[in-house]
Amino acid sequence: MRRSRPRLGGLPLILWGLVLLLATGGANAAGQDPGRSFFDQTFGDLPEELEHAREQGKKGILLMFEMDECPFCHRMKATVLNQPEIQDYYREHFLIFAIDVEGDVEITDFSGNAVAQKDFALNQFRVRATPVFAFFDLEGSLVARYTGATRNAEEFRWLGDYVVGGEYRRTSFTNYKRERERAGAKP
Repeated sequence: MRRSRPRLGGLPLILWGLVLLLATGGANAAGQDPGRSFFDQTFGDLPEELEHAREQGKKGILLMFEMDECPFCHRMKATVLNQPEIQDYYREHFLIFAIDVEGDVEITDFSGNAVAQKDFALNQFRVRATPVFAFFDLEGSLVARYTGATRNAEEFRWLGDYVVGGEYRRTSFTNYKRERERAGAKP
């Protein structure tokens, strides 16, 4: 008696696995979970984190304002923040923390005040849509902000280049992208 291979909906089980892998971009198959490989761990004391960033020679701190139900946050994590080259680049230049815009967890803001994450997001930075990527210099000043998901990993890398190179001082990110595209680069 010949045994058939396990099937699910007419396709062999192995093909379903490949479909799943392709659909998620291989996010966790390669061990590149953004929770472990992109974001840094923190106790929520931002002045202390600024000090760590200075000691480590970073350009500053990147905060990703997010919420659990946000499909754009999930897309960024599954297709951009899971990429090893993105993780390496951003971790080289920034300490990176996630802020839950609905969170009640208390953090210490850049001024040393204790505040819930949701109040920090809304009251101090007017975050109403997610994700928001907020870049802070080593003094705790906001230098660049990007709302929404980027088109792809390359555009997110350009966002990093925009901040690391200090281009935010002379132009908007939209103009910066146009200049790069005119020079022949593609995001």
